[in-house]
Amino acid sequence: MHESEADALDGVTSRLTGRFPELDDEAVASAVSEAAAQMTGPIRDYVPVLVEHNARDRLTKEAGHPPKPISSADLHQG
Repeated sequence: MHESEADALDGVTSRLTGRFPELDDEAVASAVSEAAAQMTGPIRDYVPVLVEHNARDRLTKEAGHPPKPISSADLHQG
């Protein structure tokens, strides 16, 4: 995994932690890790986006509700 991909996945973990505040950090990190493990193809450009969607779906099932909306502060964190 390239450093830029790892950094992007750290951002995914951070965003999803904020969107599922009732779940512990380990649950979010695990969902992101499991989703990333499924992405084995050679084209890596969209992996973080796909991982975020997959992990968000897993966390929605675990939490029993959709994620909280993204705040404008979250949008400016990059």
